[in-house]
Amino acid sequence: MPASAKSSEQSAANPLGVLEQARFFSGLTPARLGRVAALGRMRSFPQDTRIYTVGDAVDDFYVLADGMLRFTLGLGKRDTAAGDIIRRGEVFGWAPLVEGHPRRIATAYCLTPCEVIAIDGGALTALMDADPALGYALMKKLAVLLTSELVAFAAG
Repeated sequence: MPASAKSSEQSAANPLGVLEQARFFSGLTPARLGRVAALGRMRSFPQDTRIYTVGDAVDDFYVLADGMLRFTLGLGKRDTAAGDIIRRGEVFGWAPLVEGHPRRIATAYCLTPCEVIAIDGGALTALMDADPALGYALMKKLAVLLTSELVAFAAG
């Protein structure tokens, strides 16, 4: 087996390995990245499964470890045309990091079988509160992510 395929397989089963490759977590020290990874657990979803839908309670923040999913913003109880295809290493389900938003405003739908890292949103925000440098770094990344989502939404 080629080294790159082996490396990819190992990181897909290892939250830390996936987070090390995820752009959202780039720039974090190894210690901080390890603390975030310790909050994650691997979850598998079959193709054509919704991980969550508009209106669901907010719980986890996700990193896609393997597969491909469609992220669609919602409006009321309807999905809009605005959304994106999420690929390996990208984050989704960021609502737990936004204070005062207890319900999902989007749907995450598996286009292929998917492996995700589910990071407990409450534990992550507590970690960010306890380590302001980590919190600031992740909130800067979240601001960029939300801005790109708004631009995609406005573009239709």
